Amino acid sequence: MAGKNEGARWLALDPSKRWTEVFFLAYSPFWIIWALVLLVPFQLFEYCGNYGYMLIGISCAAPTFILPLFIRCKADQGKPMWQRFWVKANIWIAIFSFIGNYFWTHYFYKVLGASYTFVSWRLNDVPITLYLMTHGYFCFYHVVSNVLLRRVQTGLAKSSWLVRRTAMGLVVFALSYATAFMETLTIAHFPYYTFVDREKMYTVGSLFYAIYFFVSFPMFYRMDEYPQKRGSKWTSSEAALDSLAAGMLVTILLDLWRIGVGGIVDGKGAGLPWM
Repeated sequence: MAGKNEGARWLALDPSKRWTEVFFLAYSPFWIIWALVLLVPFQLFEYCGNYGYMLIGISCAAPTFILPLFIRCKADQGKPMWQRFWVKANIWIAIFSFIGNYFWTHYFYKVLGASYTFVSWRLNDVPITLYLMTHGYFCFYHVVSNVLLRRVQTGLAKSSWLVRRTAMGLVVFALSYATAFMETLTIAHFPYYTFVDREKMYTVGSLFYAIYFFVSFPMFYRMDEYPQKRGSKWTSSEAALDSLAAGMLVTILLDLWRIGVGGIVDGKGAGLPWM
């Protein structure tokens, strides 16, 4: 590759994907400040009921697909909605985060000994606001992983296949564990998310949670990263199918942990989590 394609890069070459990454990175500090600097430290959640928690979730997720309708990417002008990368990214994240909340939260209940005790409308015994909030912060996590994985991959472009693969694997592992650990640590200040054994949740539980990202970070990164090599860009339906495949793989890995390692606290881990 020549010209602007040479050398290490942080952002995507594809303008639609690059715009989406910059948008998610620019938007994310708003909900991070709202949640971690205002909502939790000042205990504003104590004034939230069903409607309050729902509003928090909507305010976190909705901007990821409403704002791009008004702050438009020049490269997307004239394209059908479903061909725009921000649409495909939202579809991918929405499906993956829904599966995570609907199914995998029950692994947290039964395998990790976690529980949510705040009053909120629920779907499959998971607070609905979490489905929405997860979408917002998963958009942030996966764009950060895109940027870092691309920097490593392009920076090692002249290295051997083994070196590149090893480096990418190490970065995925380290970033996944760091993401899971930091989320577990920061949410610990919210008193209505409790653990039976907090220390094990930080260490072993974070590794369990990192399984989500072992799969999702490299799979999400692939989308529209190499359109020339692939011959075409991804369609929205391909993004949906890829996310469903990622969800199935994570489910298998989590259940292998359940039957192979078991719960991290006594009396936990037996039986299918969602039954």
